[in-house]
Parts: sequence; C-alpha cells; structure tokens
Amino acid sequence: MTDTLSRTATNATTSVPAPRSTRRRPHLRLGTHLFLMILLVAFLAPVAWAIVSSFKQPNDIIRDPLGFDVSTFTLDNFTAMFQDVPIANGFLNTAIVLVVKGGITLFFAPLAAFAFAKYDFIGKNLIFGTVLITLMLPTIVLIIPLLLEMKALGWVNTYQALILPGAVDAFAIFWMRQVISAVPDELLDAARVDGCSEFGIFWRVVVPVIRPGLAGLAVLTIMNIYNDFVWPVIVASSERMATLQVVLSTLAQNITGNRIGADYATVTGELLAASSIALIPLLVLFIVLQRHFINGILAGSVKG
Repeated sequence: MTDTLSRTATNATTSVPAPRSTRRRPHLRLGTHLFLMILLVAFLAPVAWAIVSSFKQPNDIIRDPLGFDVSTFTLDNFTAMFQDVPIANGFLNTAIVLVVKGGITLFFAPLAAFAFAKYDFIGKNLIFGTVLITLMLPTIVLIIPLLLEMKALGWVNTYQALILPGAVDAFAIFWMRQVISAVPDELLDAARVDGCSEFGIFWRVVVPVIRPGLAGLAVLTIMNIYNDFVWPVIVASSERMATLQVVLSTLAQNITGNRIGADYATVTGELLAASSIALIPLLVLFIVLQRHFINGILAGSVKG
C-alpha cells in the first residue's frame, strides 16, 4: 500500500507541468544576452575605431575611415603628437591632482559621513540637509565666486586651486553616509567597551567593513577628477599648469601652431593618438576594479 501511494505521488509530481516562467526563462536569458552584446558592440565600436585609426597613416584615416591594413600601421601619429603637444606635462599635472585631491576625498568624506551616520548632535539634520542642497547647485554657478576667491588668495595657476575646491564634495559624503549607516552599532559599542578611541573605531572597525563602498567611491572620484575640464581650464590657464583634459582641448591649435602646413589629416591622426593614450588609464582602471565598482554601487544603495 505504501509503495502504491509513493508511486502515485511520484507520478503526480512528474506530471505537473513546469510553470510558464520557468520554461520561458532560457529565452529571456538569450534575449537579454543578445541585447547586452548589441549594447557592448555599440559602446566599444567607437573606442576600437579610434585606437585602430591612431595607428593608420593620416591620409588613410580620411580616405578610408573604416578600413585597416595591419601592414601599413605606423607610430608616426604618436611620435608627432609628443613633439607638438605637451601631453606628458598634462599627464603629470593630472596625476598630481588625482593623487592629492583623491586622497583628501577618500579620507575626509567617509570621516564626515561617519559623524552624520553614527552620532547625534545639535543641528545634525540641518547641516546634512545643507550639504545635500549643494548638490542642486550647478557647477557653473560656483565658478565665478571660486575664481574670485582663488585670485584673492593668489592661487590662480597653482596646484592649490586645482586640488582644494571640491575636494570633499556633497555626493561623496552622502554616498558614504548611506554605506556607513548599514554598519551595525553593536560593532561600534563592542569597540568602545574594549577601550578603542572614536577615531580608532572609524579606522579599525568601520573602514574595513565599508571597503566595497569606498572602492566604488574611489572609482567615481578618479573618473571625475581625470575627466574634469571646466574648472581646470578656468583656474589653470598657463601651459605649465594645464591638466590632461585642457591639453586635449587645445591640441588642434597646438598642432597647427607648431607645424607649418599641418593639414586636416595630420591633425586628425594626432588627435586620435592623443585620445587613445588618454583613454588607456581609465580603461585599465575600470577593467581592474569593475568588481569592486559594482560591489560599491550595491553598497551605496543601502538605505540609511
């Protein structure tokens, strides 16, 4: 009797049709993957074309933009570009600003966010609300006051002007506050019981826990500083202090000014060479840190 009931239950179980969602799931996955592959090709095709074309002869870029012959590839565009444009100086200035300004952001923004997330003090919500309001101000509105301030301090065409304004921005504080809010208070209380100082709690307990969010903020900070153009082109107008993006913006004028008779094809080839070199650091950064960036995005989405 038991064997009969078991066989009947087994047959009933196997005869139940699979839900429609389960049967359709492979088709949905195939469609999703196909759509993502199309997006991938659409995004990477211009980048691949620019990099490949930078190795072509200038006249070949204009005559046959989509064609390429490996046997005709040359480094002439890169050699001429380094001679005509101070791109190495732009890389150096950008690297200095990136290291110092990025370090200030990644240290002080989590520290301020820790205070907003884990401490109660008078005016806390008012101060944090004021910080958030600054996110609504367009950058163009702040340029003139900041420029006048830099002039009064004598910081025009200096690293101080490139680094300090906006080093600790409202978005970084808001991002890290959301991440730190998810850290259990019990961890902090246990550290206090063990005699740890408040800064020690932040450095030894909070920072190791929020590493994914901190990594995501680091990627965004590096990208923002590396691609920043409006403020550097205004406050650092001299060639000595020009960052990479400022150098790239004046690249065509520098090429035509330094080379007599430079035609459109020559300028285009050197522009592609400079753009390819400028693209490589960010491309490598994202490929290496994409896992941390995605984890940081998810960590930053935690509701505080």
